[in-house]
Amino acid sequence: MKYLLITAVLSLVVHLNVYDNLDGDKKNKKDSDTIKEQKADNNYYEKLNDAMFCLYDSSNIWWISSEKISDSLRNVKIPRYPDCVYEKRINDLNETTPMDLDYNEYVLKYIDAYGVRNRDKLQIVMTKSAYYFPIFEEYLDKYNLPLELKYLAAVESALDPTAVSPSGAVGLWQFMKPTADLFNLNITSYIDERRDVYKSTDAACRYLKCLYEMFEDWQLALVAYNGGPGTVKKAIARSGGKTDYWDLRPYFTTQMQNYVPAFIAMYYLMEYHAEHNIFPVQTFIEANKTDTLLVRGYLHLSNIAEVTGTDANLLKKLNPIYSYGYIPMDGDDHILVLPTEVTHIFLDNSDKLETRRDTVTDSLVVPPFMVRPERPNIIHHQVVSGDNFFRLAAKYNCSIPEIYKWNGLAEGYVLKIGDSLKIFVE
Repeated sequence: MKYLLITAVLSLVVHLNVYDNLDGDKKNKKDSDTIKEQKADNNYYEKLNDAMFCLYDSSNIWWISSEKISDSLRNVKIPRYPDCVYEKRINDLNETTPMDLDYNEYVLKYIDAYGVRNRDKLQIVMTKSAYYFPIFEEYLDKYNLPLELKYLAAVESALDPTAVSPSGAVGLWQFMKPTADLFNLNITSYIDERRDVYKSTDAACRYLKCLYEMFEDWQLALVAYNGGPGTVKKAIARSGGKTDYWDLRPYFTTQMQNYVPAFIAMYYLMEYHAEHNIFPVQTFIEANKTDTLLVRGYLHLSNIAEVTGTDANLLKKLNPIYSYGYIPMDGDDHILVLPTEVTHIFLDNSDKLETRRDTVTDSLVVPPFMVRPERPNIIHHQVVSGDNFFRLAAKYNCSIPEIYKWNGLAEGYVLKIGDSLKIFVE
């Protein structure tokens, strides 16, 4: 009976976008004059009984399939609601978190951006969240931070560990290299720990905790995460000492002005995705169906996938930290993430992997330490100001590992002006 009532209310809300006669029986229709009078009343929506909102809200209920919702909602491609509904739902969420959640025109702009114009991308985020969110929550809990901060990574990278921003920020939590160095994230030619879900999340938690202790306000901590604490301090000084995010918005960059509204909108849509008829459309592995092992290279992901019978693309998605698809032999222990059902196969066949180190089958990347035989000519490049390994690799159409191999360089070598590098060319 309750489900039928929910269906009826949803049908009215979604299709009509008005709330005629919610408190009465359908048979007792109000006359047209009364309806006009109510629509003219500016406080009409405010008079709705709070209990009625509960009939069609599903906050914190994660429906895997749209078959679980009513036909009336499922048949509406893009449900829309009046401002009062968004405001009520966000106010309800605000009661469940220590973070301040506000509703205004800026938040609505991002509800439309994520929930209307980019629904397909939000569906991908939801799909990936089955793997990433439990890991995020584990670390957020460890540092006694609001669990809702997990939605920050969705705003930052759309849960893509390989994401690179125009400014050079990398990974799930979009760390710039100086910040990554500050929190001891290792970045070499072969490994980028900004792409490691465990180490980058731990670093993001430490950074967010530090920012909150600095500003004692979660909205300011969020915008400082985006634009830097120095920029926030300057905005406070320019405003005459104001410390409210919305008062400080005029003093922020455009990106910082949009950052908190984007976070609130993402938070809202992930909690109320069912009301917007947004559901996961793909299958991705769940966090509790993976294992992490400490291993030492040299091991190539393609070889591991072949020996264990694992999909190579899935293995790369679970181990994006390895820039060239292999675990380097540098004497350190490295994390390998595997689907749980193949962990024992990997352990039972470790000897085979040892003997297969040179039988790299991945055609998508140049195998490390392999010099192309079709490059018989050698030139010597004199390093000048502005040179780096990435630019040189692009200039000479080769890989960074090849430059290291050709010149006998140790991993992590820093170029110096005047260095002479041997380069094989066609």
